[in-house]
Amino acid sequence: MSAAGPPQGANWPPRGAAQRRQSQAWGGHASSPVTIGIVAGEASGDALGATLIEAVRLRCPAVSFAGIGGPKMHAAGCEIWAPLEQLAVRGFSEVIAHLPALVALRRDIARRFVAARVPVFVGVDAPDFNLGLERQLKRKRIRTVHFVSPSVWAWRRERLQSIGRAVDRMLALFPFEPPLYEAAGIAVSYVGHPLALQAAGAGARRAARETLKQKPATPLFALLPGSRLSEIEMHGGLVLDAAARILEARPDARFIVPLVSRTTRDAFLEARHRGGHDALPLTVLYGHAGDALRAADVGLVASGTATLEAALARCPHVIFYRVSALTARIVRRKLLVPWVGLPNVLAGRFVVPELLQDDATPGNLAQAALNLFDDTVTRRRIETLFGKLRDALAVDTGALAADAVLAELRLAHAAAGSRDAVRSAAC
Repeated sequence: MSAAGPPQGANWPPRGAAQRRQSQAWGGHASSPVTIGIVAGEASGDALGATLIEAVRLRCPAVSFAGIGGPKMHAAGCEIWAPLEQLAVRGFSEVIAHLPALVALRRDIARRFVAARVPVFVGVDAPDFNLGLERQLKRKRIRTVHFVSPSVWAWRRERLQSIGRAVDRMLALFPFEPPLYEAAGIAVSYVGHPLALQAAGAGARRAARETLKQKPATPLFALLPGSRLSEIEMHGGLVLDAAARILEARPDARFIVPLVSRTTRDAFLEARHRGGHDALPLTVLYGHAGDALRAADVGLVASGTATLEAALARCPHVIFYRVSALTARIVRRKLLVPWVGLPNVLAGRFVVPELLQDDATPGNLAQAALNLFDDTVTRRRIETLFGKLRDALAVDTGALAADAVLAELRLAHAAAGSRDAVRSAAC
């Protein structure tokens, strides 16, 4: 595990005078900075974590962050103790295969947070990892905040009880979530989703195409196979095969593929070569998912936060996803709603086609994308609905989340009788 935080080895944790100096540096003295622990597990969590870090440090420049994250959190000022890719595992059977490494990582990161005497910990999404970590830290009297509600409204509602044992406060992204937590006696703050404030306005497609050097009249399809390496392995060949079928029907079509890391980009290019798709007219981007979705006429988007990003970019799209057969059987039995895509969940009805598991075939994806492209009336109607969705979610997420986290920091200092309580109250 790479470490950019406190040093490891014989001199960590510090002893004697060094330990006193370290504890002061992490919040033990009123004139010293305070460090908040944080863990994010994928690209969307990295973006949310960065939004929170920037907003907190704007209010309290002396507050710092350390933990597990990605490049956006690092750029916002977080010390990265381990890269978020170590948590990017999906599905039940997939997690089981990586369980020993994940357990070891969680044990090590908990030890480091306790040694660093962080007063508050923020788990950004990644509930299977973070809720267990939060339970451990809460037992050590560290205030715990979970940023992004698990999908208890969709399945596994029994998790609310275990969530209550793990978190002091939940930060909810969607307005229908707080009542569930309030009914369960769990402190909750609605903070909205930062993507809404960054969402595209009407007429953004032409500007996005100019940014990406795409011709205005070209049929352009965005391919988003996922942000995790395991998702690229599952979906890379699928979207490439679908693109090949779209190209057969529309020889003038072009494709754009935003990928979040060099690792996922390399895996996708390998899948392209392995599948014999080197001649496909596609542009692979490093990041720029928002630009790709704003520029595209239609998207093929793996289920997850990217579907919300597609909706907020006003991009009509088709949702797809594949998992192992075992994971699919378990999830199917526990689902409480008929949708998995966030745009459909928020609308309360099927607005976006969903092709899941056995239905997620190259032929089905290509046909659904072509149907959307050819039906301009439906596309305009979807774009209008997506604009209304953006308006409903557009709040200052960073400010609201920062206020909630700093309130927990004040409670932590007050409970400890710390002299920092006075200073943190002024933030």
